[in-house]
Amino acid sequence: MHVIDAYLDACVADLDRAVVDGLPAATSVFFGGGTPSLLPADALMRVLDHVPRDDGAEVTVECNPDTVTPGLLRTYRAKGVNRLSFGVQSMVPHVLQSLGRTHDRANVETSVREARDAGFESFNLDLIYGAVAESLDDWRATVDAALAVEPPHISAYGLTVEPGTPLADDPARHPDDDDQADKYVAADRALAAAGLDCYEISNWARPGFECRHNLLYWSQGEYLGIGCAAHSHRAGTRWWNVRTPARYIDAVANGTSPTAASEHLDEGDRRIEGLQLALRTRGGVPRGALPDDLGDLVERRGERVVLTVRGRLLANEVALRLS
Repeated sequence: MHVIDAYLDACVADLDRAVVDGLPAATSVFFGGGTPSLLPADALMRVLDHVPRDDGAEVTVECNPDTVTPGLLRTYRAKGVNRLSFGVQSMVPHVLQSLGRTHDRANVETSVREARDAGFESFNLDLIYGAVAESLDDWRATVDAALAVEPPHISAYGLTVEPGTPLADDPARHPDDDDQADKYVAADRALAAAGLDCYEISNWARPGFECRHNLLYWSQGEYLGIGCAAHSHRAGTRWWNVRTPARYIDAVANGTSPTAASEHLDEGDRRIEGLQLALRTRGGVPRGALPDDLGDLVERRGERVVLTVRGRLLANEVALRLS
């Protein structure tokens, strides 16, 4: 059997086992962790068919603009997908090339148009800033081009260096902190002016289009991850699956747990983590959770304290002051 078919079969079997064990109906479902849109739409939707979910649950599929077709989108929509997340990264050709991406601005514009034609009102454009080939003007051009298609949601993440990647092995290509800060501020200004509110440090949305699945993470909600390297959380315990498809397939086929490792947070650690996550959102944290000497890094809104734009740039440092 082809490894893709075997992997999807394992995902379905793992889900069915979870349902037997009492898996509750999901309020949101997110297909990510790569490029799910590379799979035949019917094959991916076979997995979705085995997910118990509430009426009106948010169901998102990550898509590469190069792999989107009208037929694929129609199948998604017919099967219950109601949100898409396009991996755009940049709208500037030489920046896309430096990131190893093959699509272009026209692909993105076509994908968005086809998504709307298929009935999708909710979708995200995922952007990345900080590539060494990207000037501030390049980044502004990307943000402007993204806003031109009038998305209801934009995510913008600074390029990060992950150990063991080609980027990590090439210091000349590592992002510059000051450059990334300038680009973050430029993006926030442009997105706010276009009516997208920053509801989490790296996420902006029009009212009503916030990603419910991500809000679940940021509020320490419970979730189940299916597939290799997927993470799960329940009652303060987090666990994650084996990293390779072959090991995941074997574990499920043998009736053993695909869990690679786990960790449990005690009550104190869980409280601090909850504050750290809340600090990243527009709801902020209770006034007593931070000292009064943080100057223009925070602002007080009633009984809550939220990060200013400058505070968002230094969020990790502010988080160290939580108590």
